[in-house]
Amino acid sequence: MQVILLERVAKLGQMGDVVDVKPGFARNYLLAQGKAKTASAANIESFEAQKAQLEARNLETKKEAEALGEKLSGQQFVVIRSASDGGNLYGSVTTRDAADVATEEGFSVDRKQVIIREPIKALGLHIAEVHLHPEVMVTIELNVARSVEEAELQASGKSIQELAAEEEAAAEFEISELFDDIGSAASDDDEGDAPVASDNASDEDTTA
Repeated sequence: MQVILLERVAKLGQMGDVVDVKPGFARNYLLAQGKAKTASAANIESFEAQKAQLEARNLETKKEAEALGEKLSGQQFVVIRSASDGGNLYGSVTTRDAADVATEEGFSVDRKQVIIREPIKALGLHIAEVHLHPEVMVTIELNVARSVEEAELQASGKSIQELAAEEEAAAEFEISELFDDIGSAASDDDEGDAPVASDNASDEDTTA
């Protein structure tokens, strides 16, 4: 199926290009989102008549996207989720979650603009792409943790595995200290129970 692109589409073409695409992709994505029109003679003629206007509008939206991108690029957002001791999430973090936390922090982001290349199913720091415009893409970092405190530790560069190892080491140290205290107390008791020479024994030695 041939369509004429009304804006740049990654890996497909630039505004004004007539391209061949699968009918399903055209109907469900390109046409549905206003990114293209069927390449009929009437639509091509209409595009040529509006080309200057479309290019001007595209330039304006691109500038707006670039301004937002400068502020958004590299930002880290905390996503609080329940997870197992091993760090596996009970579910996953979605594009909607990413858009929501960014919007809560004052950035206007729609979930349709977010792409998560690898499913986020574990605690830790993860990268997500935000496509603000066909020609403007930035990345953000999602700090997925069980608490704000845990997120702060992860942000400092510690992984959930390192945090777990530190907690385990601390617990073992506390147990070791407890046993040391118990051992010291038992030793003190033993010294207190040591036999004392009787007066009779002293008398016997004197007599001898």
